[in-house]
Amino acid sequence: MKEQVEKALDKIRPALQRDGGDVELVEVGDDGVVKVKLTGACSGCPMSQVTLKQGIERVLKQEVASVKEVVSV
Repeated sequence: MKEQVEKALDKIRPALQRDGGDVELVEVGDDGVVKVKLTGACSGCPMSQVTLKQGIERVLKQEVASVKEVVSV
């Protein structure tokens, strides 16, 4: 599952990098919870939670059926 999550994040990453940010995969839990770390401009952005839930989590759930939630650490 970790490889599938990485591939999905690679699809999202260019959009984040255009705005000066990025996302790092921290952990993929057996319970379907994916932990990520937003970096660069994303780490301090007031819209980061929207990006996390409406962008990253939405895409990961579409690409990897076993993903239940994405959380920022």
